[in-house]
Amino acid sequence: MRLTRRGFLTGAAAAAATLACTGVAVAQRPQAFRGATAIDVEARPISRLSTTDPDRSRFGALMFRSGIDLRSPVSAFGGFSGLWRSANGREIVALADNAQVLKARIETSDGRLSGLSGPVLSPLILSNGVPLRRSRYYDTESLALAGNAAYVGVERNHAVIRFDRTATGSIVRGVPIPVPKELRDLPSNAGLEAVGVAPPGSPLSGALVGIAEGGSGFILTGPRQGAFQIALSDGYSVTDLAFLPDGDAVVLERSFSLFGGFGCRLRRIEAGAVKPGARLDGEILYESEASHQIDNMEGLAVHREGGDIVLSLISDDNFSALQKTVLLEFALAG
Repeated sequence: MRLTRRGFLTGAAAAAATLACTGVAVAQRPQAFRGATAIDVEARPISRLSTTDPDRSRFGALMFRSGIDLRSPVSAFGGFSGLWRSANGREIVALADNAQVLKARIETSDGRLSGLSGPVLSPLILSNGVPLRRSRYYDTESLALAGNAAYVGVERNHAVIRFDRTATGSIVRGVPIPVPKELRDLPSNAGLEAVGVAPPGSPLSGALVGIAEGGSGFILTGPRQGAFQIALSDGYSVTDLAFLPDGDAVVLERSFSLFGGFGCRLRRIEAGAVKPGARLDGEILYESEASHQIDNMEGLAVHREGGDIVLSLISDDNFSALQKTVLLEFALAG
């Protein structure tokens, strides 16, 4: 079999992604900034999700709205594994793997994503003044914002850090919260890839829920604390979680193969099913195909925009020039 230049580059990208996804690239992650730093970010529009069927807009239970490919000359930009979008959809916070957050305003043109304005990278800092990047909580993988609190899930030294959110939206004064022994005993590179706070009025109202890459789930706060399990299949693992307004959970999953590259899947789990001792499965809302313009999709956010429930996804480029940071948004059909 001839190895073409395209095939070589595809293989190299796959190999690099494999190393990064298995944790080998942790030491090569760029250092977080010492303080809040404004950066330049260029956005290139993604007008169609499928490169082979450009007129297609519906994908499973989702309608593709728009997307952007984000690029920056700053080496510390990228590695985004967690995502939050404000209730009006105009503000985002993205958590990077190197213990910092990106805050920016969403720009649109004709109702479609067009770019970010005012992007700022800020380090996460513990209440004792130690930057998270220089503590044992350096590998930040998941993010949830609710009220005046922000929760960050940490791998390797498994933990959840609660931060205060100031009136200006800054995330400050991180303090670890108690977590069960089963969470602390997870394999080193298989910690909490997903955290979310259940909406008011749902069966788990206000509870913090976390899910590890291998499907181990935990209700971490509230009166119904306990462990559950997500049923995994087809080579997928969990990368994020977000709650719909009715309390149903949407789980973002990723797969990877050397020749097929990255896959992305979203599943919906009924609100009442998430409880201690449960083994959970759910309907597939969306599953990517080879022609879809995705990458290593790791962050998920949900907000309501007019009559639409909008699901936003962001990719983790592992700080690699062979991958991309893409921000995509879909509307839940019906």
